Amino acid sequence: MSEISAKITPPQDFDTLRAAILERRGELPKRLTQVAAYALDHPDDIAFGTAASIALSADVQPSTLVRFAQQFGFDGFSGLQLLFRARLRERTSSYEERLRALEQDGAALAESTTIFNGFIAAAHRSIDTIATAVEPDAFERAVTLLANAETIYLIAKRRSYPISSYMAYAFGKLKVRCQLVGTSAGIDDDLLAMATPDDAAFAISFSPYASESAAQARALAARGIPVVSLTDSAFSPLAECSREWFEVVEADHAGFRSLSASMAFAMALTVSIAEKRRRR
Repeated sequence: MSEISAKITPPQDFDTLRAAILERRGELPKRLTQVAAYALDHPDDIAFGTAASIALSADVQPSTLVRFAQQFGFDGFSGLQLLFRARLRERTSSYEERLRALEQDGAALAESTTIFNGFIAAAHRSIDTIATAVEPDAFERAVTLLANAETIYLIAKRRSYPISSYMAYAFGKLKVRCQLVGTSAGIDDDLLAMATPDDAAFAISFSPYASESAAQARALAARGIPVVSLTDSAFSPLAECSREWFEVVEADHAGFRSLSASMAFAMALTVSIAEKRRRR
């Protein structure tokens, strides 16, 4: 066991490991930072890839993976990899399995009132977390940037799509010009091609990140179109291409995650943009 791993107790679950990586991201050497970014952007690949294949994808040497694991108290890379596998099992459990998890401590846990209270408690935790995580100055900068845009492009896929969809509805009622990206006609790229530097985009994506959303956000940023994003990690592909980005990690109940904090943030942003435009 290395001197590093002898001094540090390794995390016991993925969320603890993720928090430790984010806390130490500023002090890690360049190559280890590269592994950290790859690990949080591609957790499924870390879970079931070999050291050789992961090192190739992350553009590092296999020995770098071992050093990365030892930085967080593990004897070697395989110990760290177990946490990623446990996370994947939890995330990919079927809805039937999640429902059975509600019953594992007895029939009382499956009662509707208990389920209701569980989701309310998770929503409270999510809201409390984002309330302290969002910097007021950063939020104001994001509002100003988006309020000055001629058209706001809303980018989201999968679990994030309900957020952008409701924002589009609210913007319509508030007379703010926007374009929801995610059409059934499959013309997203054509819509985004019409964006100019006078416009702006709001992108949303949570792990495992939607590659299409990340690619669209990067393409807009490369053309000088400012991007604001909502995501769940400093290593998110959205963070690197956004003028302003905000982190929200939704708490779960029995493996089910709601969008409580994300929706609250999105609606606060939407109304703030409309109010700033009205005053202008």
